[in-house]
Amino acid sequence: MKAKKHILAAAVTLIVAAVGFYVTLPAISIHNPDLLWDIAVLAVVYRLMLSLGSVWETIKSRDTSFLQGGKPSFRDMSRATRVTVCIAAVCLAVGVIGTMTGWQLFRAASYRQLLSVSEGDFTKDVQEITYDRIPTLDYDSATKLGTRKMGELSDMVSQFTVLDNYTQINYKGRPTRVTPLGYADLFKWINNVGAGIPAYISIDMVSQEVSVHRLESGMKYSNSDHFDRYLLRHLRFHYPTYIFSEANFEIDEDGTPFWVCPRIRYRIGLYGGRDICGVVLVNAVTGEHHYYDVADVPAWVDRVYDAEMIIEQYDYFGTLQKGYWNSVFGQKDCKQTTDGYNYIAIGDDVYMYTGVTSVAADESNVGFILTNQRTKATSFYPIAGAEEFSAMSSAEGEVQNLKYQATFPLLLNVGGEPTYFIALKDNAGLVKMYAMVNVRQYQIVGKGQSLEECEKNYVALIGTSDLQEEKAPAETATVTGVITDIRTAVVGGNSVYYFRVEGSDATFKKSVAEQEDIVTLTAGDTVTVVYEQANGALLSAQSITKQ
Repeated sequence: MKAKKHILAAAVTLIVAAVGFYVTLPAISIHNPDLLWDIAVLAVVYRLMLSLGSVWETIKSRDTSFLQGGKPSFRDMSRATRVTVCIAAVCLAVGVIGTMTGWQLFRAASYRQLLSVSEGDFTKDVQEITYDRIPTLDYDSATKLGTRKMGELSDMVSQFTVLDNYTQINYKGRPTRVTPLGYADLFKWINNVGAGIPAYISIDMVSQEVSVHRLESGMKYSNSDHFDRYLLRHLRFHYPTYIFSEANFEIDEDGTPFWVCPRIRYRIGLYGGRDICGVVLVNAVTGEHHYYDVADVPAWVDRVYDAEMIIEQYDYFGTLQKGYWNSVFGQKDCKQTTDGYNYIAIGDDVYMYTGVTSVAADESNVGFILTNQRTKATSFYPIAGAEEFSAMSSAEGEVQNLKYQATFPLLLNVGGEPTYFIALKDNAGLVKMYAMVNVRQYQIVGKGQSLEECEKNYVALIGTSDLQEEKAPAETATVTGVITDIRTAVVGGNSVYYFRVEGSDATFKKSVAEQEDIVTLTAGDTVTVVYEQANGALLSAQSITKQ
């Protein structure tokens, strides 16, 4: 009879465990703190099943002594209780010890080593970009454009909604935000589950063009799916021991939609030192999946490390350089990140930017960091200046009569100067103007209703400021060769010539307003070009002489 009770209790416990696993999807890992709680709960369930079985046997035997105030004695229940208490105690002990081994008090050196930081050169690392590469949309503006576009899709709007992923990526050299559609509700999922999610949306952050990419075969795996097609459940059945961070939606260079699912590893104790050790890429259409270590992640993937994790690790690096107690009391040489962040594109990767200030949290930065979100390579730039919110206030002050609101800044290199680029919105959330605020002297603010006007005004202000006196004269170089290609465009009301010269990989630019006789140049002419040495493929010519 005892064996029967134990078998029945074990069966019920296994059913509860299976249902709980299917619903809550816990990672079967000692590093998952919820797993200990789950084990303790299952031990209690097993114990309760034994108790219910014993009570049922007592009732069947018509022994009513327990109803008359008697205390039935079930020796097997006592043993089960002791086992249950022991299991709960072990889970508690493991949780407490695992937490203590990850305390910063004991492991300050390990925490500050989570992130390696090198010192960078801003003008070399961050290239000047042309107007067709400056992102003018922030997350809020992108969501409004995406929602508006969804309203135009008469064949989808009643069945699907736009999910709020809006991952920022570099797609074919363009800063882009992408997000999938999702099922509007459970009934819409039932109606469309066979075909899947038919499209995703991309938004060009420069031109503000919104595109709907319809798929030949719909996406079958997402966060809005159910049962085995729910993304985390699909991952859990194939990777039961992995702890996952939030999945990001991205597309490869062919436009194929993928879910980028970073795998978390705790490097300090059981639950401390959260980091990423690899990524599972899931094809959103077919569900095919593949695990990559961090060093092997394909180059088209842009976001492996989320901004919050990078900020957390830099704060450990900045505050624990001289130990835990210094970070609490003396706080000598302690630095921390500011309260916001943004993204910039460098090469084929997306970098997270945030300012660095002292722990006193004053209104100035001691510098800022740029972190590659695919590799976590981090550089610190010791450029003292205004923190982001002070720059935002400065930009708003220039248009205070219009009551425009500033977006969080984007960091740019304008004329070799680190510059906050800010969009100014009206109460409806529409971008009405742009502002450029100098990082080192935030009272220098150039504004305009177009990017060209904004930059022109800003550069003019820099030219009349004492910033130029602080900078060494730029080095120049000369190239002589045949013009292989020449084109013209109107920028800010001025005709600008763009041309390439045999023997150089760069494209040179020169305004007619600066040198009128360049209008006589044609492809095939031999010229000598004097230009400022700088990084980037587009260089400003100081002078052009026809040979």
